[in-house]
Amino acid sequence: EEGDDEAFAPDVVLTGGEPMLQLDADLIEALHARGFMIAVESNGTMAAIPGIDWLCISPKGASMVVQQSGNELKLVWPQPEMDAAMLDRFEGWAFDHKLIQPKDGTAEGSDSDAHRDAAIALVMERPRWRLSLQNHKMLGLP
Repeated sequence: EEGDDEAFAPDVVLTGGEPMLQLDADLIEALHARGFMIAVESNGTMAAIPGIDWLCISPKGASMVVQQSGNELKLVWPQPEMDAAMLDRFEGWAFDHKLIQPKDGTAEGSDSDAHRDAAIALVMERPRWRLSLQNHKMLGLP
């Protein structure tokens, strides 16, 4: 609805590398003061700064994840370093959404179809997880 400031808040998404290395309370305060909703995608190896509006943790390999709560836990699949015991542990963490995303098959030697099939098989075996697809890649867009 036009003029309804609560109906639309511009988003800023902080990701790439490890955003917790640069993010601090002053930056969060400055972005909120300008009306931004702050989303962060982190590998979870560092604790999240308070004040983030949407927190996605996407662990890589067998890294030591310290941030075990948030809005979204997203696993790129398959990851050879992850086994059933790790998935069992992840399922006990406090996230609103648990997502499985097929590993990008654009790297040399990757098999997109096999990655997609492995991700689908995982969510069929483990109903706490949902499939998350990168639609732009499926459509051949950059």
